[in-house]
Amino acid sequence: MSEHYWKKLSESAQRVLAQPVPPEPNSIPSPCVSLCLMHPDAGWCDGCLRTLPEIGGWSRASDEEKRLVWTQIPERLRQRRALDR
Repeated sequence: MSEHYWKKLSESAQRVLAQPVPPEPNSIPSPCVSLCLMHPDAGWCDGCLRTLPEIGGWSRASDEEKRLVWTQIPERLRQRRALDR
């Protein structure tokens, strides 16, 4: 996994989480960075750090569920970096 993708994902998480809950439903963006590869040990996509159920259910998820995934991404990013050490 490239540090470029991690930086991009981290910046996106900060932006999404800094905004108040959007008034329009389904306006929270996907964390997808078009790098779809499941990490065998972490169980997350190496690009967006979501699990397969989170990826598969994204279009049906509520805004609250989507924000919850975004809140988990910074910690998952720290854990994912630790796997490469």
